[in-house]
Amino acid sequence: MTRKVQTIGFDADDTLWHNERFFHLTQQRFAELLADHAERADLDARLLEAERRNIGAYGFGVKGFVLSMIETAIEVTEGRVPGHVIGQILAAGQDMLAHPIELLPHARDAVEALSGQHHLLVITKGDLLHQERKLAQSGLGELFDGVEIVSDKRPDTYARIFGALPGGPEAAVMVGNSLKSDVNPALVAGAWGVHVPHDLVWGLEHDSVPDHPRFRELPDLGGLAALVATLD
Repeated sequence: MTRKVQTIGFDADDTLWHNERFFHLTQQRFAELLADHAERADLDARLLEAERRNIGAYGFGVKGFVLSMIETAIEVTEGRVPGHVIGQILAAGQDMLAHPIELLPHARDAVEALSGQHHLLVITKGDLLHQERKLAQSGLGELFDGVEIVSDKRPDTYARIFGALPGGPEAAVMVGNSLKSDVNPALVAGAWGVHVPHDLVWGLEHDSVPDHPRFRELPDLGGLAALVATLD
């Protein structure tokens, strides 16, 4: 009997391993560096707006975040930001890129339980080199059948990836912490969408909870294999 679910896509950052907390810590460090020039709330808002403007040029990930911080620092200081502050922003970005990977609870068990039973993919956006390095350091790489590092996650992204595999989107599940990037566009493409919330969510990743028959939500990855079995 052919399985109803043949392909399972996993988001990487804040689904398989911690990521957003390092951005939050760096943003706190950024606010301390510029405390004499801007209030924290105003600085956060300006940085988020810079990130929004720059996504098309820089994409997602640490490097775009660092460039947006530098741009914001120049803006709030009216071009007078000291060179040592720029140096500390760059150092903070380098620390983020070098930070060791810490898997989220149940991540390994969930992937191991599904590996070999389904075609498993990592579908993530961000800097190519950094995402490849994180997957290698996670120790999970050998459990996946493929890796898709994409510039953005839209319905056509999932339609293309899942459409090239047996069963197409209708036989695929996308698992992730972001409603905006992982769940809602996958549902539009015809796949199942499984939301596994994370405590920290980037401001540009917020979206509404869908009212959709193929939407599911889990508190963590511990129940994923059992859930997928119900979809079969």
